[in-house]
Amino acid sequence: MFSEGLVTVSYIAATILFILSLGGLSNPETARRGNFYGIFGMSIAILATIAGPKVTAAGYLPLIIAILIGTSIGIFAAKKVKMTEMPELVALMHSLVGLAAVLVGYANYLDPADQLAGVEKTIHEVEIYIGILIGAVTFSGSLIAFGKLSGKITGKPVMLPARHFLNLGLLIAAIIVGRWFLNVDGQEGLLPLYVMTGIALLFGIHMVMAIGGADMPVVVSMLNSYSGWAASATGFMLNNDLLIVTGALVGSSGAILSYIMCRAMNRHFLSVIAGGFGTSGGTSPAAGAAPEGEVTPISSEETAELLRNASSVVLVPGYGMAVAQAQHTVQEITKLLRDRGVNVRFAIHPVAGRMPGHMNVLLAEARVPYDIVLEMDEINEDFPETDVVMVIGANDIVNPGAQEDPNSPIAGMPVLEVWKAKTSIVMKRSMASGYAGVDNPLFYKENNRMLFGDAKKMLDEVLKQLQS
Repeated sequence: MFSEGLVTVSYIAATILFILSLGGLSNPETARRGNFYGIFGMSIAILATIAGPKVTAAGYLPLIIAILIGTSIGIFAAKKVKMTEMPELVALMHSLVGLAAVLVGYANYLDPADQLAGVEKTIHEVEIYIGILIGAVTFSGSLIAFGKLSGKITGKPVMLPARHFLNLGLLIAAIIVGRWFLNVDGQEGLLPLYVMTGIALLFGIHMVMAIGGADMPVVVSMLNSYSGWAASATGFMLNNDLLIVTGALVGSSGAILSYIMCRAMNRHFLSVIAGGFGTSGGTSPAAGAAPEGEVTPISSEETAELLRNASSVVLVPGYGMAVAQAQHTVQEITKLLRDRGVNVRFAIHPVAGRMPGHMNVLLAEARVPYDIVLEMDEINEDFPETDVVMVIGANDIVNPGAQEDPNSPIAGMPVLEVWKAKTSIVMKRSMASGYAGVDNPLFYKENNRMLFGDAKKMLDEVLKQLQS
């Protein structure tokens, strides 16, 4: 059994490893090392907690059983969940963190060994109340996000009349119920806790239901932040310094990521929470100047010929590539072109896909070299000198309307300026607008070509042509 001092030292070591993990995950080249630091740090934290003085011998068996169950679920998910399903898996994991905070909060309130009084009792009850509140919002909101990302719930923003007043009313109700909770003792406090939990669950559902599909990357990072604060609140409840620090790290990093995502879409965080932007499939273009011109289709043979004769090629992956699971074919085309001396690079928009870093993960899985995967700010200036740009299943992130149409719902949003290349090729199944429900003038540009069809099938044909 560890002494209290040894547990504290272990917690400090785990905290340092978690910080190193976040640092490693900030760069694709060091992401694998960052994951290792995180795994090692969590292993130390779990071992120190189990072997610490607060766990008696009678508690070892249920803890070991719980760890085995959790480990089995994690291994199963890692083996069965496809890379294209990672966004919804992340949302589901966030919901579990929220649920854990709620359950720990109730268990802590009902703990018969808790004999605090006076100010200490009040502070502890505030910790419990806030922990359950944040946890319940995270739990229900994450479940709705999972449903939207997996297609089980419509991606359209579902907005009730006077939704802002409804949210404000729920918040005020939670504060009033909180005062009620602090003025009662013992079992009587369960009723206000139940009421508040119901309010928080409704708030989480209503908040995420009102957010459209175009804002889902922000929602994922926002829920990541919520789950961190829920964990931190749980740490205060349990008087566990490591949980407090770890939760704060996750919460603050998630908040920073949300800010980055909002800036990448020229959106304010509060406007995302208010909801209303984005549709489920881009079936009805939003208001803005109607694109003019004719669409010029292109065949896989012509696409291969353009790539073969190009000296500089930029590939722009989007969610369509993820759905078609075409990243491995993209990697083969990339390798073939680079072997022939073509300068091939990838342009990644911060909100491409359905979660932050979605495209980077898919390209890393396909073993695309990290050094040719560039962020939007790094490559936007190079498009005028690029011979061919291939947009694979992306839409809103390459929409020139963001710069050219001040009436567009995405006006001002930073986008990849692919239309400035000598030739752009957009791969899509149809002419439907993107997840934001905004039509794309890029399709009608004179230097743009449309390669219609399933991304995997068409890229396989392009690869076959290049190999011949």
